[in-house]
Amino acid sequence: MKISELSKVSGVSVRMLRYYEEQGLLAPNRTAAGYRDFGERDVQTLERIKLLNSAGMNLSTVLQFLPCIRGDELVLEPCDELISLLHTQIKLVDSKAKKLAESRKILKHFLDEIEHR
Repeated sequence: MKISELSKVSGVSVRMLRYYEEQGLLAPNRTAAGYRDFGERDVQTLERIKLLNSAGMNLSTVLQFLPCIRGDELVLEPCDELISLLHTQIKLVDSKAKKLAESRKILKHFLDEIEHR
């Protein structure tokens, strides 16, 4: 399928698909005319990228993580770096959650002050 079709199917912009290819996350085949030719595997890869991104991983981390996923399901291959990478990601999420909780506390305090005047 062409890049515009993949964009429609996946909900990922054409620009982002090109960026993913540039970063090595996607490797489409090329037609004789040089057009990108994406397949079902690329759709699956995009779904994995979106899932990992929703878990808070940036693209460089996703790039490290993708080779650890095999088959049609989200089954993790036991890559050597996987456990360390997951620990790092959990620490990042915990840190963000702590900062968000602090922000909420401050905002709630402001709201309480305004409402109780």
